[in-house]
Amino acid sequence: MSPTEPVAGTPAEEAAVEEVAAVSLRDVSMAFGGRTVLASVSLDIAPGSVVALLGANGAGKSTLIKILSGVHTDHGGEVRVAGEPAALPSPLAARQLGIQTVHQRIGEGIVPGLTVAENLVFEELAQKRGNPFLNGSRILARAREIQSALGLDWSDVLLKKDVTELGISDRQLLILARTLATRPRLLILDEPTSALSAAEAERLFALVERMRDDGIAVLYVSHRLGEIDALADRLVVLRDGRLTEDQAKPFDWDAALRAMLLGRPARQAQEATTARPVAEGASGDVVLSLQGVRLFEGRAPFDLDLRTGEVTGVVGLLGAGKTELARGLFGAEPFTTGAVELDGRAYEPRRPADAIRAGVHLVPEDRHADALVPGWSLAQNISLPFLKSLSRAGLVNRSREDALGRDIIDALGVVTRDEHSTVEELSGGNQQKIVVGRWLAQTPRVLILDEPFRGVDIGARRDIGRRARALAAEGSAVLVLSADVDEILEIADRVVVLAAGEIHLDAYGEDAERDRVIQTIAVSV
Repeated sequence: MSPTEPVAGTPAEEAAVEEVAAVSLRDVSMAFGGRTVLASVSLDIAPGSVVALLGANGAGKSTLIKILSGVHTDHGGEVRVAGEPAALPSPLAARQLGIQTVHQRIGEGIVPGLTVAENLVFEELAQKRGNPFLNGSRILARAREIQSALGLDWSDVLLKKDVTELGISDRQLLILARTLATRPRLLILDEPTSALSAAEAERLFALVERMRDDGIAVLYVSHRLGEIDALADRLVVLRDGRLTEDQAKPFDWDAALRAMLLGRPARQAQEATTARPVAEGASGDVVLSLQGVRLFEGRAPFDLDLRTGEVTGVVGLLGAGKTELARGLFGAEPFTTGAVELDGRAYEPRRPADAIRAGVHLVPEDRHADALVPGWSLAQNISLPFLKSLSRAGLVNRSREDALGRDIIDALGVVTRDEHSTVEELSGGNQQKIVVGRWLAQTPRVLILDEPFRGVDIGARRDIGRRARALAAEGSAVLVLSADVDEILEIADRVVVLAAGEIHLDAYGEDAERDRVIQTIAVSV
């Protein structure tokens, strides 16, 4: 059966789907700036089932969630609710049809300035007709009812406080309790345990099981495979906007991980970024040395050396610690434990400017939040970290800035009018080329690429890979971080598997073959 065809799984689930699915997707597709993000996705979610949605960053999970939530409306295909075609022109329309979403970004789900109790009953306040003011005692009484559904034991004193006084985990629980009070048809949980303690997560798991027993459909998005194995009746995998795997319990985790991490079509795999490096061991001089660095509290510290003449690839799923490692080396979130040396001297950047001065450059994972300035031209965005070298007496030499912009645009084939275009005029893939190209134009001491190939075409992948390897040959230490095993195997001489902030494999040559990398990821998550 094709992965894009809806699969119900067990006979009971199949019968439920044939009778009427809670929510269905039929050939749902979406593109941004000419780049396909979802491609003909079809999926049935049966009442009383927990369907886990897996996929690496950039696989299309967030887009799918936003379509179901009524955020993205200009998609192809059809969404059906209880068997009937459904228009979802807004988040309110989705909620009215019984589709409730608890997003990963907790701050988007609370209303600062209102009390905890008012936030708990906010759905009812928002739908109130006529007099918008409710009796305070009635709000408090209703808030008690809602919180009890989740087993919360917040006092009246806490319920009367401003919601901003709650910690992250309590905000997450508040949003869950408020959502469940509406008795949704489909509940979408996007990384729901990311901010919860073990005890709070166990409470959530019990609640999910209770919802399933009550006939509520749950779409559970998580990178924590242990949670999925314990909770889900079925799992589906998204990769590059397509469903590549659909399994009923018991799950074949080896197949699921391969579908998630190795799903590139054979034709694309042959058009690799570079030929597979053949290095059998470390050979260059140590440029950057990490000693006793700890990424997450409670996890074991590790040592890691980056050398000239080689590309080190770090692969791991969401939550492995890749971005924490990159941001720590760049001074964006300094390490709290351990020591780092650069060319044999202590390296302690407290902010990115310190790292840049030391010759440590980072292509960040989130280009919108960390790399691009809206409204600025491409040339201005490219030159931003290097204004000092382009300036004299405090004035930027615009001719040199424009020339640098043109060089990057030409080198990576950026599709744009010229270097004066704003970043908003570019597609996501071309924006990524600008972010990567900015740093490839220099010769850094250390180059860190966090998910550098996201959204770019095969030609740009090849150009980026060649330039990264050229920099390594010229004496730079190059670190590439990705959730895509194929990307790492294409570009890296050395492969490091990171899981939950700990190193589980550090290998060259035959010891870093695909099967071993996948098996290491499977047993370490």
